[in-house]
Amino acid sequence: MGISSGNITPILSILPEILLLILALVVLGLDLGLKKFSPALIGWVTVVGLIFSAIGGVMISGHQSGGLYIWGGMLRQDAAASVFQVIFITGAALTAFFALEDSKCVSAEFYFLLLISTLGMCLLAASSDLIMIYLSLELASIPLYILAGFHYRETSSVEAGLKYMLYGAVASTIMVFGFTFLYGFSGTTQLYAINAAIQTGQIPPMVTTMAVMLILAGVGYKISAVPFHFWAPDVYEGAPTVVAGFISTASKAAGFAVLLRLALTILPVLSPYSPYLLAAMAVASMLVGNLLAINQKNFKRLLAYSSIAQAGYILVGVAASNNLGAAGVTYYLMAYLVTNLTAFALAQVIGQANSNDDISSLAGLTQRSPVLAFSLLVSLLSLGGIPPFAGFVGKLLVFSAGVQAGMAWLVIVAVLNSVLSLYYYLKVLKIAFLDHPRETPLIKIETNSWRIAFIVCLAGILILGVIILPWYGWSITAASSLALY
Repeated sequence: MGISSGNITPILSILPEILLLILALVVLGLDLGLKKFSPALIGWVTVVGLIFSAIGGVMISGHQSGGLYIWGGMLRQDAAASVFQVIFITGAALTAFFALEDSKCVSAEFYFLLLISTLGMCLLAASSDLIMIYLSLELASIPLYILAGFHYRETSSVEAGLKYMLYGAVASTIMVFGFTFLYGFSGTTQLYAINAAIQTGQIPPMVTTMAVMLILAGVGYKISAVPFHFWAPDVYEGAPTVVAGFISTASKAAGFAVLLRLALTILPVLSPYSPYLLAAMAVASMLVGNLLAINQKNFKRLLAYSSIAQAGYILVGVAASNNLGAAGVTYYLMAYLVTNLTAFALAQVIGQANSNDDISSLAGLTQRSPVLAFSLLVSLLSLGGIPPFAGFVGKLLVFSAGVQAGMAWLVIVAVLNSVLSLYYYLKVLKIAFLDHPRETPLIKIETNSWRIAFIVCLAGILILGVIILPWYGWSITAASSLALY
C-alpha cells in the first residue's frame, strides 16, 4: 500500500497537504467569485476533494520506513504521518457529508474552516520540530474555535466557541513554555536533535521533568484528558453537533498523533517518570469520564464524558511506549473515528427531530426508526469494547501493549472501567429499545449525503472489527516508522 521510496520527492511526500490547500482556495474562490454556486454544491466539491486527498495519503503511506525530512527538518513525512493524515481527512470528509444535513452549516465559510483545520492536523502529524508543532497546532485549532461558535445566533454555540478558544489559548501557552525549557538548554528545536542533547546530559533532570509536565498539560487539553478535560462537556453540548463530532474524533486524533511522536522520541529520555505520568492521566481520565457520564441527561454531554474516558484507554497504549502500543493507538483512533462520528450523527438527526438532545428523547427509537436504533446499538457497543465491533479490537491492542510493557495493573484498571462504561451505554440503549415514546413521528433523513456518510461509518465499525489484518498491518508500519529516531 504505497509508492517505492525511490519515487518519493519532498513535494510528493506532502501531496495531501498540497491538495487540501488547493481545495480550500477553490472553495473560497467559488464563494467569492461565482455566487451562482449553491452552498450545497460547494459542500459536494469539498467532499470530492477530500476523497482525492485521502487517496493521495494512502498512495504515499509507508513509502519509506525511515521517513523523509523536509523543510530543513521541520517535517518528517513517514508512514505514521501518512496514516494519521488519512484519518484526519477521512474524518473531515465524513463531517462535510454530515454537515449537508444542517442548513446552518452549509456554507463556503464552514467548509473553508474545516479544510484549514484539517490541513493543520496533517502538518501536526508530520511535525518533527517544536516550532512546527506549535504553528500546526494553532492552524488546526483556530478554525475549530470559530466552527464551535458557528451557530452564532445560539447563545450555547457562542459560549462553546468562546470557552474553547480561551482554554485552548491557555493550553498552548503552557505547552510553549515547556518547549522553551528544551530549546534554552539544547539550543535546537528539532526533536531528534533534542533527543541527542538529552542523552549527552546537556539538559538538567529537573528541567526535563518540568518540561514534560508542561508539554503533557498542553497536549492533554487537546485530547481532553483529565485534569485538562473541563472544557469538553460544555463545548460538545453547545457546538453544532457535526462540529462536536469532528472535535471529538479528528482533533483528538491529532493530539494523540503529536503525543505519540513525542512519547517515542523525547519523553522517555526527558524523564524516566513519563510513562507513569501518562498512566496517571489514563487512570484519572477513565475514572472521571465514566463516573460523570453515569448521571448525564443530555446525550451530547454523555458522549463528551465518554470521550474523556476513551482518551484514558488510548493513553494506556501511549504509556506503554512500545511498538505494539503505538500500533494499538493508531488502530484505536481509526475505530474511534467511525464509531464516535456515528454516535454524533445520530445525535444530530435525532436532536433535529426532537428539538433537543435529551437522552429521554431517544425513547421508543425502535418504533420511530429501526435503522437508527440498530445503528445506536452498534455504535455504543463498539464504544463499550464489545466484539465483533471495531472498539473491541482497539482496546484489545492497547491493553495488550500495556501488559507487554509491564503495566498489568493499568490494564486491570482499564478493563474495570470498560465494564463500568457499559452501565451508561446500556442505559441509553434501554431507553431507546424498551421505553415508550411520548410521540411517535417517524424520523426522516432529508439528504442522501447523510445516508452515504452514515453507511460508511457503520461499515467501518464492522470492517475494523472483523477484517483486522490489513488495518493492523498498516498500524504496525506506522508504529515502526515512529520508532526510528
